[in-house]
Amino acid sequence: MASFKSILKTRFIAFIAGLIYLMVLFVIFLLSYTFIEPKAYNYMLNKYSVTENKNSNAILVVIDDKSVARYRWPWKRELYGKIFEYLHNYTDSKFIAFDAILASDDLSNPESDKKLFNTIKDIDNLIVGLMPQDQENDTPNYQKQFYPLFKDKFRINITDKRKSKYNSYFKSVMSMPKGYFDSIRNAGSVYIYKENSDSYLKSAVQLVSVGDDFYPSLALKLYLTENNADKITLTDNTLIVDKTGLKIPGNSINLGFSNYVKFYNVQRIGAGSYSHKMVPAIDIIDSLENIKQGKQPIISPDTFKNKIVFVGANASATGIGLADRMNTPVLDDHPGVDYQAVNYDNLKNNEFISMSTVLQDILSILIFCLIVFILIYSWPFVLSLIFVLILCVIYYLAAVQAYKHNFSINLITPLIATLWTMVFAYSYRFITEGRNKEKIKNAMGKYLSQDIMQNVVKHIDDIKLGGKKANVTVLFADIRGFTGMSEKMRAEDVSVILNEYFTEIEPIIAKYNGVINKFIGDAVMAIFGEPIQDINHPQNAVRCAYEMLEKVAELRAKWITEGKPEIEIGIGINTGEAFVGNIGSEKRLEYTVIGDMVNLASRIESYNKVYKSNFLISSSTYEQVSSIVEVVKISDVKIRGKAKKMDIYEVLKIC
Repeated sequence: MASFKSILKTRFIAFIAGLIYLMVLFVIFLLSYTFIEPKAYNYMLNKYSVTENKNSNAILVVIDDKSVARYRWPWKRELYGKIFEYLHNYTDSKFIAFDAILASDDLSNPESDKKLFNTIKDIDNLIVGLMPQDQENDTPNYQKQFYPLFKDKFRINITDKRKSKYNSYFKSVMSMPKGYFDSIRNAGSVYIYKENSDSYLKSAVQLVSVGDDFYPSLALKLYLTENNADKITLTDNTLIVDKTGLKIPGNSINLGFSNYVKFYNVQRIGAGSYSHKMVPAIDIIDSLENIKQGKQPIISPDTFKNKIVFVGANASATGIGLADRMNTPVLDDHPGVDYQAVNYDNLKNNEFISMSTVLQDILSILIFCLIVFILIYSWPFVLSLIFVLILCVIYYLAAVQAYKHNFSINLITPLIATLWTMVFAYSYRFITEGRNKEKIKNAMGKYLSQDIMQNVVKHIDDIKLGGKKANVTVLFADIRGFTGMSEKMRAEDVSVILNEYFTEIEPIIAKYNGVINKFIGDAVMAIFGEPIQDINHPQNAVRCAYEMLEKVAELRAKWITEGKPEIEIGIGINTGEAFVGNIGSEKRLEYTVIGDMVNLASRIESYNKVYKSNFLISSSTYEQVSSIVEVVKISDVKIRGKAKKMDIYEVLKIC
């Protein structure tokens, strides 16, 4: 029963420890996943996933510092018209993407608006920006006139195979001037979503959902138009362009559908940094004027042959609101127009960052931690530590390779979880090994003296064969006639009597600094003076023997009432020099005392049968204890193995 309770207690402690481990692991996962992993993602993406954009056919026309230095902001809209006119009439550009929003008429320059609208109404390869809003649009006639026409013109029909549906975050779209709306043929969302965890732009919202309607991003609209595709299938984690088979890995969210963007190397151009070739907008305007005047254009029309041209703003001048920049993993001031081109290149090149799912992250961490725990708990400390460190290095190298192949896995969270697992596993191992050692000590203490056991543990690194000579006192105690009685008794009764007898005398021996060296059948051999240092070991041995006799008298009276045999013991004590230490072999040691004085103590005890006594001591012991005992001298005793006769003493009383 005690053993069963011990097992239950051990299992309960293990359960509680495991529960604490998992709770801390969950907190580590939550905090690291939310705050640390996004920064690790930025580092790994920038370090290993960013490549040269060699296959891009996109080029940027940017309203930069040079452009606004010529024409003060805000620009008249006819200047946009000049850019579009040059690109449409004088170049063989494939498509023009306008990364801007025109939300209202320019009431101060209506003629300028008309010039822009008249210019773009004949440009069928122009795709402009639209912007979803998270609030209802309260513009007059929005619901009755503008939005019904808007969604019929620009929304995209999808085959919705999502298992999870979301309430749309967006409630409306930003209005457009009527002349602008009537002139354009294609539009795509230029909405940009930054991660809440660190405010970095990492993903592209390829589809925005406004109520029940879906609108493609500017880049996706370009891709669809370029490939003459109009059918999209949407699942929970994939957007598929049916005609081309393009599969975009990502997630359906309340914004619509988003995916992580693969970025490309950037280089400094003018006042900004870009991953595509950039042409200042003012150079395009000047080139148009030169052509009309019969002069050579500043920018050759061949520059844009078969190119996708992105037109946008990125001016650093303060107070004009043209610094369309955001933080990305590759650049702290990444121009928005360049980001739109990067998104398009991802679609065209079928290059995306695939992300491990939360479930995959959790399972990988649990498996990783389980392996670490097994290594630590099963292998030696140094070896397990080395292999765990090697495992961490292998994991880091695997993460590097994953990022090089555009697949993102958690980097820091598994390593922090591993550190926590190491702390827990080594602590748990230390505690369990300590408890096991204590159990072993307690168990071995039932076979060896606790004092000898403690001495062994204290000098655990110095255990070896050998010992020393020391002055000690040896006590032998033997039950009279027990062998004959045991032959007439049941084995269970013999065991009960012996166990009770030994249980009662063991603490008495320990009380007087004695150490039980061994049980020899019904006899006991005890040592005083070693390994417990005691200068009064002869006196303590005698006092111990006297108290043992008193205890046996109590037991004898008890056993008689229980119908058990009447038992007496005989005790013999001798003091002298003996070898004390470890004997045996390198594989099997025994701590004991050896010498002629030990044999003499045993033979003196045997003379109790001859002289009908219970307690005999040698003359060497008597010399040390004469002041505390009353004795009867037994002279000229012939001791077997001794050439000369000697005196022994029967102890009658302790003073």
